[in-house]
Order: sequence, then C-alpha cells, then structure tokens
Amino acid sequence: MKSRVGSQGSLEEGKDSVTKVVTQYNYKPLSIRLLQFLLLFLGIGIVFSLLSMCMVRYSVMQNVIPMVQSRFQPCFQQLSLESWIRPPSSLLHSMNDTQLFWRASIVPQIKEYPFNRTRKIAFMFLTRGPIPLAPLWERFFKGNEKLYSIYIHSLPSYKPDFPPSSVFQGRQVPSQEAKWGRMSMCDAERRLLANALLDISNEWFILLSEACIPLRNFKAIYHYISKSRYSFMGAVDEPGPFGRGRYNPNMAPEVNITDWRKGSQWFEVNRKLAVDIVKDEVYHPKFEQFCRPACYVDEHYFPTMLTIESPHLLANRTLTWVDWSRGGAHPATFGKADINDQFFKRISESPTCVYNNQPTSLCYLFARKFAPSALGPLLEHSTKFLGF
Repeated sequence: MKSRVGSQGSLEEGKDSVTKVVTQYNYKPLSIRLLQFLLLFLGIGIVFSLLSMCMVRYSVMQNVIPMVQSRFQPCFQQLSLESWIRPPSSLLHSMNDTQLFWRASIVPQIKEYPFNRTRKIAFMFLTRGPIPLAPLWERFFKGNEKLYSIYIHSLPSYKPDFPPSSVFQGRQVPSQEAKWGRMSMCDAERRLLANALLDISNEWFILLSEACIPLRNFKAIYHYISKSRYSFMGAVDEPGPFGRGRYNPNMAPEVNITDWRKGSQWFEVNRKLAVDIVKDEVYHPKFEQFCRPACYVDEHYFPTMLTIESPHLLANRTLTWVDWSRGGAHPATFGKADINDQFFKRISESPTCVYNNQPTSLCYLFARKFAPSALGPLLEHSTKFLGF
C-alpha cells in the first residue's frame, strides 16, 4: 500500500514536473513573439518618423525657395539701364548730407553715354520761402519741358502752396536753415547741386534766388549756356580789405593767399564742376573754420576752390546782373516803378565781356533783385523786354 502511494506520489510529482516543463516551453514562444512584435512596431515607428521628417523638410523647402526667389526677384528687375538713368520720381528722400553727397558724386568713368541723353539745365532756386515771381518763370519755361529741371531749397518750416499745374509743384528738396555769410549758405548750395546731380540728364546748373528774373527767352539762354566752353563763375583776385584782406593764413597750405578769389554767389557750372563742389572734403573744413564774417564764405569758397582745381574751365564772370551802385552790403532792389525801357536799356548797355574767347555784348542772362511789385509790369511787357 505504501509502495502504491509512493508510486502514485511519484507519478503525481512526475506529472507536475512534466506540466512545469510544458508550461515553460509554452511561455518562451509567447515572449519571443511579443518581443518581435515590439521590435517590428518600433521599426515601423522609426520609419514613419523619418518619412514624416522628410516630408516636413520638403514642404518647408518648397515654401522657402519661392519666398527667397520672390525676395530676390525685385533686385534682378532693377538691374537695368533704365533704373540707373531714370530721375527720381520724388525729390523727397531720407538721406543726410553725407549720404547725399556720396551718392551724387558717383561718376561714370566712360565718357560716352550708352543711350540717347537729352542734356538739361537745372534751375536751382535758393529761397527763404515763396517765389513771388513764379508766374513770370512759368511763362519762361512753357514749351521746353524736356530741357530743364527745377529744384528749390527753402527754409525747412516753409510749406509751399503752388497749384498742381505749376512747374514748381513738388520741386522742394530736403533742406536746412541757411544763414547769410555762413557756411550753412554754401551747404545749401551744395545740397541743391547734389539733388540735381541725381538726374543724370542735368548737364548745367544755375543758382538763382526768388528775386531773380530771366533776361532772355529759354531757347536763347539754353543756346548760350550749352555752346559755352566755360562755366560762368566769377573768380577775381581782388586786393584790399574786401578781397585778399579777408584771407586767413591758417588756411595754408591747402589755400594760399595767391589762390584767394572772390566772386558772385550766383553762378552756373557744368556737371564736372558740380561734382567737384559736392565731393569736396579738402577745402570745406578750412573755409568753415577760418572764413567767418567779415569774411563771407559764399563769395570766396567756390571761386577759390575751383581756381585751384580747374581754372581752365572758368569764364571768370557771372551771368546774373546786379546793381551795386547804391552801396551797402546788399544790391539794389527794383519794384514796379523801375520796370521801363530805360532800365532794361541800362542792362543791355553794360560793358562788353568775353564769350568763348571772343568779345560780346551779351553778358547777362539773368538779373536781380526784383520785388514782388515788379511782377505785374514784367508780365505785361515780357515780350518787349524779355523776349517771351
């Protein structure tokens, strides 16, 4: 009986051990399958992630490339000859003087222009405010729109009210206050020149005031200036207290007393001399520091500098007639009562001068100073006295 029980117990124990073995063999395939499944799932996840990253990067590149191309496209569109030679659509800009003078002094090194260039005269008006004689100038300019440009430098606080149809409308340049007899006056003139130089068609530059009038019609003035071999700036070596007496020895060695010149503020220069004036960094500091009242810088700076740099290009006279016969610091002013035959005869009978190395009786193309009251009779008799 005991042996049966023992045998039975052994059988039962053997049965249990067989069951354990079978169970262990059943668990191992299950754990391997689970591990394989997890590895497969992980692999699929990695592949999906890589595909997603590639798709995102492709999508971003597709969006970025057109954006970059669109950003660069205007630059390529501007790289044409037309964009370089087209005058500014507006005279207003945000450049300071340093930037403006740098931009205006950029000069092509090839003399021949690769396009049909119509040479224009830049009429530069240096004023404090309005231009009372504007209707006379409107009549003067009429019909010659392709041959001139207009630039106005006034006090920054002045707000012009020209009618929309006026040739002066929108011709104000960014300005600063200019004080008589100070370097700020010459800086205003350089500012006018620099703005006018931005139009590559401008070949000649005339400085005028609000009190100036033309003495000839437009065609006569254009012909006179365009055919001249010289620019019209006075540059006189004047002895005495009002000439060499204003020279300061501290200006040497850049400016010596033998170079010292005096001339009218109202000038005409060609494009080369205009660039020379705008780009100057040698003489400007000397005149700013050492030419102060009673040295009036607007009478000495440009005549002296151009005498040193380009004396062979100067006619050594001005085109603007003024009357100093009454004495004083300023020339005579003429009003309504002065506009008559005798007055203009006196101008035309001025002493002869030299034009292209030949004597001539036609010496003046402009005159000043005229009061607003002179406008009426000037308009009434412009055909008789002025030829337009």
